Order: sequence, then C-alpha cells, then structure tokens
Amino acid sequence: MSYAKLIGSGGYLPPRVVSNDELAAELAQQGIETSDAWIRERTGIQQRHLVEPGVKTSELATKAAQAALADAGITADQLDLIILATATPDFVFPSTACIVQAALGASNAAAFDVQAVCSGFVYALTTADAYIQAGRAKTVLVIGAEVFSRILDWRDRGTCVLFGDGAGAVIMQASDKPGVIGAKLHADGNYANILCTAGNVDQGQVTGDPFLRMDGQAVFKFAVTALADSAQQVCDDAGIRLQDIDWLVPHQANVRILNFLSRKLGVDNDKVIVTVAEHANTSAASVPLALDVARRDGRIKSGDLVLLQGVGGGFTWGSVLLRI
Repeated sequence: MSYAKLIGSGGYLPPRVVSNDELAAELAQQGIETSDAWIRERTGIQQRHLVEPGVKTSELATKAAQAALADAGITADQLDLIILATATPDFVFPSTACIVQAALGASNAAAFDVQAVCSGFVYALTTADAYIQAGRAKTVLVIGAEVFSRILDWRDRGTCVLFGDGAGAVIMQASDKPGVIGAKLHADGNYANILCTAGNVDQGQVTGDPFLRMDGQAVFKFAVTALADSAQQVCDDAGIRLQDIDWLVPHQANVRILNFLSRKLGVDNDKVIVTVAEHANTSAASVPLALDVARRDGRIKSGDLVLLQGVGGGFTWGSVLLRI
C-alpha cells in the first residue's frame, strides 16, 4: 500500500502589507469607521497582504509551487498531478491549475481545480491522497491560492477587514511509510447562505451580488462545532488520541475561533499554529501557508503528527491527519 508523504512545502504572500491602521485610514476616506483596536479585539488580525491591481491567483500559486518544488528537491517535470484549491480562479475556464501547469513547465502533470472555499486545501489534499493510494499518481502538487481582495465589498466593515491574499503549496509523494493516516470531508449545503458570494455572469452581465457576504455569528458557531467534531472523528478513525497530536493547523479565520477550538478539544494553545495576525484569512491558502511557516521556523519537524483542518462556505469542512 502506498501512503501520501509530504516531501516539501512553500508559500507566497504579495509584497504589499496593509496594517490595520492603514486599512482604517483608507476606509475612513469612504466614510467607513473602524480602527486597529476594533479589528484586533474581534479577530486577532494585525495586518494582511494584498495584491496590486491586475495580479491573478495563478501568479501567487505559481510562486508558492516553485518554493515547494525547491523545498522537495524535485523538478516540475516529475509531477504527475496538480490540484489547485481556489474560490477566486483567474477565469471561468481554463482552470487556474492548468495555467500554473504551463507556468511551471509541468508537462507530465494532469491539472484541475477544487472549489471548497476555505476548506479547499483540505479537500485537495484528501484528493491527492486518494490518487496516490490508488496508484494513479506518484508525485502530486497541492496548492491553495486566493485573491480574495477581488471579491470584497470595501464598504462592508464586517468582511473587508478579515481577508488577505496569498498562496501555499505542498508536494505529496508515494511512500511505504505513513504520511496521510486519516482524512474526513463533510458538506452541508443547507448553510450556503451564511457565507457566500452569490453573483455570476449571465449573458455578459454580472447578476446577483458579486461580493462576499457573511453572517459572522452563524459562521462562528458553525465553525467551532464542525471543526471540533471533525477533529475527534478523524482521530477516532485513525486510533489516535487528540492528546497525542503534536500540532494543530486549523483554518486561519479568526483568533477567537482558534481559541475556542483549542479549549473544546483540550489541545494546549502552544500546540496550535496561528498565523492569522500576520496573514488575515486567506481562505484556501491559510492552512498550507500556516503549515509552511511552522515547518520553516522549525516548530513542525519530521515525525510530528499534525492535524490540518478547514471550514468554509458551502458549507464545507474536514480534517487531515498527517505524519510529517
């Protein structure tokens, strides 16, 4: 039996860093009142990275992928498959994964996108694991990348302060040693209306609401319960105690959610990887970015047991238990 083993990771953040104070000043020019204190108290966010006009998701994804390839010590022509999780693709089609495939020169790789919003990376990683276990692929590039600034209503204080742009990537390769040892995905479309971007293009015109809309309280309650239940389930299925996890890498939406989750699971705060203060919510990019940060700064080491978790619009959620 082949396992999907992580052999490299990479991340990329746009160079433009916008602090809470800078954002508050920009919003004040539109008559929107907020402050660094207001944002920090409710979210834990201190800053976010935003793309310059015209920069596309594929550009961020390609740079994160190149960093992951370098970390793994392999070349793009060794890839069998590219799976890119995004809710902000470059185009309706072709897929953003295909654009990245061309940019990398990964001529031997199949490529497709996965759309599960903030759970996208967990969905994509689970898909990569299934391909490797089935013997359909040996080396897979999994990317989470977003340009969420493109779909934000900058007049809506309740959402525009929460999100940032970025990309993270991992290389998964077939191994006889355990890598992914448990995974479980969930969805419930009955909750689609509490977090959505409901606009679309019809006959060349934008119809519906093209901006991200969120019922913050409803999302908060749903996220904490869903992530806690998912963590327990995937650990039970794998025969692992929650206390035996070395690191928890949850979706980086809000520091309050992360604090509630760690308490509910009985996981010490110092075992939770938190990057939301520096990155804000980067949707499908948040988990791979946080994972990469913690690998590169030496916290997450070879042999560690890591629980990755995503939750987002759809509603979708899931967990992957990974031996590094």
